[in-house]
Amino acid sequence: VQLVESGGGSVQAGGSLKLSCIASAYNTESGYMGWFRQAPGKERERVASIDYDGTTLYERSVKGRFTISRDNAKNTVYLQTNSLKSEDTARYYCAAEETYWGQGTQVTVS
Repeated sequence: VQLVESGGGSVQAGGSLKLSCIASAYNTESGYMGWFRQAPGKERERVASIDYDGTTLYERSVKGRFTISRDNAKNTVYLQTNSLKSEDTARYYCAAEETYWGQGTQVTVS
């Protein structure tokens, strides 16, 4: 299983980014996929998740600003991040079943 994230970058507060996670050898449609983040000196936290039946969950601080979705045809999971704040600065990771992890993509909000 390989997960590859992309879409991170540096944005000003209030801006948006769309993160992508392409999965290989794993069916994102039938599994549990999540986006996590880790800021320097802080523990990793789950930001959003989507289950096989489409049920989504969000961490309280991002609810209403972030949206997790998936494109089954592309075996890709997305995280649309809007109204970004400085406290959203972190490295964002995609995970499948919280077992397989990508290398992450950096999001920096100034």
